[in-house]
Amino acid sequence: MDYGKILNPAVRDMEASGIRKYFDIAATMDDVISLSVGEPNFVTPEVIRRAGIESLKIGKTKYTSNRGLEQLREEIASYVKRRYKVSYDAESEILVTVGGSEGIDMAIRSLVGPGDEVIIPQPSYVCYEPITIFSGGVPVIIETRAENEFKITAEELKAAITPRTKMLVLPYPCNPTGAIMERADLEAVAEVLRGTDIIVLSDEIYGELTYDGLKHVSIAELEGMKERTILINGFSKTFAMTGWRMGYACAPKEIIAQMTKIHQYAIMSAPTVSQYAAVVAMRECDKQVDEMVKSYDERRKLTVKLLNEIGLECNMPKGAFYAFPSIKSTGLTSDEFCEQALIEKHVAVIPGSSFGKGGEGFIRFCYCYDIEHITEGIKRLKSFVEGL
Repeated sequence: MDYGKILNPAVRDMEASGIRKYFDIAATMDDVISLSVGEPNFVTPEVIRRAGIESLKIGKTKYTSNRGLEQLREEIASYVKRRYKVSYDAESEILVTVGGSEGIDMAIRSLVGPGDEVIIPQPSYVCYEPITIFSGGVPVIIETRAENEFKITAEELKAAITPRTKMLVLPYPCNPTGAIMERADLEAVAEVLRGTDIIVLSDEIYGELTYDGLKHVSIAELEGMKERTILINGFSKTFAMTGWRMGYACAPKEIIAQMTKIHQYAIMSAPTVSQYAAVVAMRECDKQVDEMVKSYDERRKLTVKLLNEIGLECNMPKGAFYAFPSIKSTGLTSDEFCEQALIEKHVAVIPGSSFGKGGEGFIRFCYCYDIEHITEGIKRLKSFVEGL
């Protein structure tokens, strides 16, 4: 059979994630120091694990409502109101998803059709552009710049908008750059959007991971923006619950209703045990989250200090748990740098180009590992850079 003719061209012609290449190489090697995976090295807090175990013991193993457990949706509504001063109706404006990634997928597919344009700041998380293309949409890329701390500006947004613009993706705090959008930045963006029919997909999965006294601001908080915002968040990064696969979407009921249709046909419902655990996470784990953020902050400062000391210029990230140092001084492309560092020194980092063309000349360095792991990784990078 000629599978080239049978496969969906949109999928067939899509490049595989550049991140996977380095996982595959590293898997064949011993003694690899990986600084590539955006996964907290903390174990899920014990009280959350106990809640999951207890739900299994008492037989809570059946499907839940498509939209998620009522008590979890109510807890999400309470959490979002407490954190961002935005009120959502638990019955009609909140959907529990299988990780934040499912929420992103459903949000784009619910709104974007053939020819619709989606404005995507890059470097950013790898899924926004492919999902837009799979939906028949047209990605409109804004390449953010290091000198502007990788923030999207109102001027850049205004220049990218056309009559076909359907959605703006706001990926802040940002993977891979660690950039955040402060209130004044968001107000400028909101001013451009007010009075349009453009929907904001606000991916806030790293919203609790901000530093230097800066608190995350959701664009949904701003006047007139809740009605045009799909807020995506989850439990993986904040509560160290990556394997539990739990996320949620908050949006106007008209949008949530359409997202729920896709969820019904594709997923049915999020994992039941994870939902019961997630209730406890939101209700009882503020202290544990604060402790994890404090630890990330220490690692952040050490990482940036050491990277600059070995000649890889790096701005101080203000959110998430990634540093995004420049490797332009080495004369290598991002891909060359990462492949050679992995093969020669057994240290794995991710090329910035995996997150969009604007990431060329940079690498993504995760500091969600322990201090000894980070220190050894940078020691190996120093040896690699000195040997060039």
